[in-house]
Amino acid sequence: MSMHPAHDLDAFEKRHGFFVGIDSDGCVFDSMEIKHKECFCPAFIDNYDLQAAARFAREVWEFVNLYSRSRGINRFKAVLRSLELCRSRAEFIERKVAVPELRELTEWVARESKLGNPQLDAELKRTGSAELARVMKWSREVNDAVEKVVRNVPPFPSVRPALDRLTGDADVIVVSQTPAAALIREWAEQEIDGYVSLIAGQELGTKDEHLAATAGARPGAVYESDHVLMIGDAPGDHSAAKSVGALFFPILPGQEEESWKRFVSEGIDRFFAGSFAGAYQKELLAEFDAVLPDSPPWSHA
Repeated sequence: MSMHPAHDLDAFEKRHGFFVGIDSDGCVFDSMEIKHKECFCPAFIDNYDLQAAARFAREVWEFVNLYSRSRGINRFKAVLRSLELCRSRAEFIERKVAVPELRELTEWVARESKLGNPQLDAELKRTGSAELARVMKWSREVNDAVEKVVRNVPPFPSVRPALDRLTGDADVIVVSQTPAAALIREWAEQEIDGYVSLIAGQELGTKDEHLAATAGARPGAVYESDHVLMIGDAPGDHSAAKSVGALFFPILPGQEEESWKRFVSEGIDRFFAGSFAGAYQKELLAEFDAVLPDSPPWSHA
């Protein structure tokens, strides 16, 4: 068990025959709701002058980030998707709310995979863009709010027993789109950082890239196909697992504690015994696919 997890993909070393990647927000910690409702969304409404339709902007933000298949999306992609949905809602049109399009952010997101503040700051310095300066202001406000508001949030009760069971036989890493500083603080605060050998945040790229650089086809770190598992609470986590041919154990939004109990009672044993793939995996994915919708509820009204 490493007491000092690495924060660089190049520092990862294969030590066991099994590999487990774990998402953090909403998966290990019950932090998604407080982060988005108390930190991200208020700053989003304020920064983009959406006060005249604040109730509907909040619905949009929470749908994009918590209650739909885009749950867990990178923050900059979340801004673009949320503004897009706001522009299409009748309430914004009727109230004549000027919802920006952010073309420069759209262009940057399309070509940059490491979607974090350091990369945005470098782009801002290169271009001097007022639009990107506004985005950076919002992102920094979010980080400040998270540091101030989100504290003493423990992992779900069965997380620690799961980590105890995994770390003797598997290389365990954190795979997240949260800024590394927040991840390091949250895992250390709860004294579970010693269970993982690497904490990978948004600055190190996408979740697909995190897994490709560790569990993927890398010299000295190649695992057997059914010896790699991703644990997550969002479709993006499943997509990342598929990108490297990994198995996937879903932590169902709204049923997190029950999901972790199930993982401890049967998922771990199946993973190590080689009986996870096939019927059991299909059953888990069917349950996961039924939890989060594609289209917003207001579009059916």
